Amino acid sequence: MFNEFQSYNFFPPTVADIAAPVLAAFLCGLWIAWLYKTTYQGPGFAKNFFNSLILLPMITALVIMIIGNNLARAFGLVGALSIIRFRTALKEPLDIVYVFFTLAVGMAAGIGSYQMAFSGSLVIGSTLAVLTRSRRAMSNQREYLLQLVFESADDHPPSYLPVLEKHCRRFEMLAVKSLQETTLLELSFYVVLQDRHDGDQLVRELQRLSAIRQVNLLFEDQSL
Repeated sequence: MFNEFQSYNFFPPTVADIAAPVLAAFLCGLWIAWLYKTTYQGPGFAKNFFNSLILLPMITALVIMIIGNNLARAFGLVGALSIIRFRTALKEPLDIVYVFFTLAVGMAAGIGSYQMAFSGSLVIGSTLAVLTRSRRAMSNQREYLLQLVFESADDHPPSYLPVLEKHCRRFEMLAVKSLQETTLLELSFYVVLQDRHDGDQLVRELQRLSAIRQVNLLFEDQSL
């Protein structure tokens, strides 16, 4: 009897009832996708992921409308979706945030809470934009680890010092290590570049010095 009551639809949805949540989800997804495109900083922008951010809230809204208040449909949908395996690896951790963002907006649109969907999209989207802008500002100040293998001599100041003063906003020596029983020293510095795109120029100028045997510029386990 309970199942029969759940399966019976007293008020069949009209075309407008279906189109309105999907359209709201589309507008929110379009805003989220545009925000993702304008703030993206990683390599190789994925157009398919951009399109997915538009389609995900629309599909989620439709799924929520299909389920409604019907528990049987909800469990049936969970069983149907369990056979789908998602093997796509997201390149950036922030991409996961965008996926959950679109799903949440789609759910809000699907239950007819358009104010929640639009307000949430605006507030969370603005927060993401501010955080991205802050990250860009911080990236200009990020520290690198500079490692030099230097042949010590009696020259004062050492030959590498003018190069560091030219290309670095600031630098700080961390460690000095003697390499076996030679005159070679391994020097480690924390450096902040004048221009974060100028790392290759710094490495080339240091390599031209006769006293420098090896140069490594490291950031997040990547070397130049």
